[in-house]
Amino acid sequence: MIHLKQDDEGFVRMRQHFTAKTLISITFTDGTVGEYTGRRMNEIYDQALAAFRLGNNMDAKGFNRNDPRIHRRNGVEIVPVESGMAP
Repeated sequence: MIHLKQDDEGFVRMRQHFTAKTLISITFTDGTVGEYTGRRMNEIYDQALAAFRLGNNMDAKGFNRNDPRIHRRNGVEIVPVESGMAP
């Protein structure tokens, strides 16, 4: 089991996908604890990545085709979570 802790701004650190069947425990700032599967956390990560790319005018692969310099670091390291979200 992997243990994550929500920071004061409502995020947990997640740099990559977890294995789908991994159990993940999140301690929220309000003191509650939730258990989620790796599959659910991967879905949340993918949503955060899509929002990041959309907000930065990137395509589905994470590249800004209009920029002459292609920035290879196009991922997210933190994902938003909230107490009571669907498992």
